[in-house]
Amino acid sequence: MNHTISRRSFLQTSALAAAGLGLSGRTLAGSHSPFKISLAQWSLHRSLFAGRIDNLDFAKVAAENGIYGLEYVNQFFKDKAEDQVYLAEMKAHADGEGAENILIMCDGEGRLGDPDAAKRTESVERHYKWVTAAKYLGCHSIRVNGYSAGSAEEQMKLVADGLHQLCLFGDEHGLNVIIENHGGYSSNGKWLADTIRMADHPRAGTLPDFGNFRISEDETYDSYRGIAELMPFAKGVSVKPTVFDDQGNTFPLDYMRMMRIVLDAGWNGYCGIEHGPEDREIEGILEVKAALEAARKKLAAE
Repeated sequence: MNHTISRRSFLQTSALAAAGLGLSGRTLAGSHSPFKISLAQWSLHRSLFAGRIDNLDFAKVAAENGIYGLEYVNQFFKDKAEDQVYLAEMKAHADGEGAENILIMCDGEGRLGDPDAAKRTESVERHYKWVTAAKYLGCHSIRVNGYSAGSAEEQMKLVADGLHQLCLFGDEHGLNVIIENHGGYSSNGKWLADTIRMADHPRAGTLPDFGNFRISEDETYDSYRGIAELMPFAKGVSVKPTVFDDQGNTFPLDYMRMMRIVLDAGWNGYCGIEHGPEDREIEGILEVKAALEAARKKLAAE
């Protein structure tokens, strides 16, 4: 975004563009705002694991709470990645709610930066089915983890190699491959940004997560600095209401400060709520949604 243009002008331009594309009422409403709000399925993980909510209910639960962007987690349909009938049902549920499928967060498919070249290739190939599933669902990305072993420099090279390999496959299907700051060196903003640069592929990106800046039990990374470093590569944003500093302290999220960082990077896509406290998942989701909406309203007026 050209920072000499006011956010008000940016919003007006976005609204005109949306109108010209003939978007639906819900999407048009989101286009008047500097960002849209989505829901990460992990927010409901307790209910999903307990069987109180089925994976196929996710779109309905999100829509019932006024959220129409869906970010899936592969753990909740891990044996269905190649089941076209099931994927079609997932897509039908989302379409029926007027919701948009955005991405699949992928776990449990090996280390993309494994030091063993054969295992690294195996991990890359194990992600293929999630790329094709995401494509079928209409998502734009899969989220992977940047895990490896060795020194920071060695891990960067290995993760960048695995990411590049997977992006080549993603390119064949028009899908992005994005890494979330998700523990280990990936929760060091500079390390992850440099890893994306080293991967050297336009489909390689980040999913900056406001709250995932714990590198280890003894080390954390400042959330605001980390998000600023990761946003130039962002193809998604994950919102948690607690942030870190460099000394291991946690603080409530300053929504206005953080969302200014996000918007100053030119972002106007979805920001996914990932917050579901025990015994009050929906309440927690709605609290973050209300805070994001309040920040969005203030930012739109600037």
